[in-house]
Amino acid sequence: MKRFERITPEGTKDLLFEECRVQREITTCLHTAFINSGFHQVVTPGFEFYDIFSSAEMYYPQETMYKSVDNKGRVLVARPDSTIPIARLVCTRLKDYLMPLKLYYEQKVYRNNPGLRGLSNEMLQMGVEVIGDSSFQSDVELLALGVKALSLCGFGEVRIELGHVGIFKLLMERLDVDSDIKSGIHQFISTKNYAALSSKLDKCGKNQTTAILRELPKLFGGAEVFEKARILFDGYDDKLGEMLEYLQAIYAALTNLGLEESVIIDFGLVNQADYYSSLVFKGYTSKAREPVLSGGRYDHLLKDFGCDLPATGFAINVDQIVTGILSHNGTGNPRDTNKRLRLALAKGRLEKGAIELLEKMGFDCSHLNEKGRKLLLSIPGQNIEVVFGKAADVVTYVEHGVCDMGIVGMDIIMEYGGSFYEVLDLGFGKCRFVLAAPKGKDFYAGYSIKKVASRYPKVTREFFEEKGMDVQVIKLEGSVELAPLLSLADGIVDLVDTGKTLAENGLEVVNDIQNISARLIVNETSMKLKMKSIEAFINNMAEKVG
Repeated sequence: MKRFERITPEGTKDLLFEECRVQREITTCLHTAFINSGFHQVVTPGFEFYDIFSSAEMYYPQETMYKSVDNKGRVLVARPDSTIPIARLVCTRLKDYLMPLKLYYEQKVYRNNPGLRGLSNEMLQMGVEVIGDSSFQSDVELLALGVKALSLCGFGEVRIELGHVGIFKLLMERLDVDSDIKSGIHQFISTKNYAALSSKLDKCGKNQTTAILRELPKLFGGAEVFEKARILFDGYDDKLGEMLEYLQAIYAALTNLGLEESVIIDFGLVNQADYYSSLVFKGYTSKAREPVLSGGRYDHLLKDFGCDLPATGFAINVDQIVTGILSHNGTGNPRDTNKRLRLALAKGRLEKGAIELLEKMGFDCSHLNEKGRKLLLSIPGQNIEVVFGKAADVVTYVEHGVCDMGIVGMDIIMEYGGSFYEVLDLGFGKCRFVLAAPKGKDFYAGYSIKKVASRYPKVTREFFEEKGMDVQVIKLEGSVELAPLLSLADGIVDLVDTGKTLAENGLEVVNDIQNISARLIVNETSMKLKMKSIEAFINNMAEKVG
């Protein structure tokens, strides 16, 4: 039996020397900031009953939680979140205390992320929760504390992004479509997938609700965004106007505190819309490649534990900041916070179309056309670097922030996923996912479980799950058309352009699954910290795509 006594579990690591010192400095700084603002520390157990997270299942799906069983057979989970246990604590042990309560914590959370993605499954978080105060001033003070905490602790350039999920919720209430369509709209707004959002809304009719939803993810930037939103919302609903006024008042209050340069507005910030009730925000720093702070107002969460109390809070990912600071201290590759942009291009079938598009945008692509074996090149006269990589690696480069943007096929995005914005359908590299089987054979006939071969097991699995059909998926790397010929599989899921290869191998299309084309994706943090240069690049590209 293989033993693992010399390594740590995937997603965890030992901390040594400099890492421990930097982590201690960060936590000490945050402790001081929170205590000086009147917060008191609490600690919740590392294990909780699974039941307390069951109402939050859509935010913490059961497959992402580490589970165990106690000596009475009850299911336990390693704490995936700190806010929900603190809500339990408040409604039990602190229910008779004078409100509002100002609590803070320093503790680890555990989430079972997909493997081989470079993501941590064990994270140290510090955060604050304000319970029993729904006032405007409470929201302003909490946001100011977030900016102050990140700034005082030397985390570099700081940005706080504000949104209001109440706007999205109201629009969803007025949209007469099923939950699957609403879920798709939510996903496309949160990822700024303009093309997919537009396509989805085309099926929902033309009215002011769909018009607003279509523009919502594009409404981000500075104070100028409020006027655009006011014009868009005009005549719709008084409640929508009130939410807009509230968000603008928050922005004005933060501006009066001298924080105007640190604040961004994003009406497309709708992550965890059912969890939060109104104000939501994220924090970014130039020394980290992913958001380091997230929070918002969750006025309905405590009802799950028997308390009807308003609440707001935020959490800071200490590990992200430690990694960023160490990179800037010379132990890694520092994030470039200047105006330089780094674009990743997928080698292979999309490469030619991507370079042609860059040439249409007015860029000198002579270095790219004559790159030889070089994988990192610059565009003459532009502050832009281009990285060539395998398609799946482009997604990884952008998600981890080593590249600001990437051009990659929709097939790779569907198969590998990731946290980034998908902002443009570039219109080239068109093909489609299909289910194919031997010609003249009824793939769905009989009751035996079918075997399906594919280079895209995730896409295949999700297609059949939507049909409610059990299949055995066999992952292949090469010519999947061989699988039915060799009786390895009953059918295949693969990309098809003309269908000639299928026909020559005695196969035919059973179902079309998804149309595919090249997409422009953008790192979330880069979009906030390099907003002007990235917006200019996107607008230029969008004009040439037409």
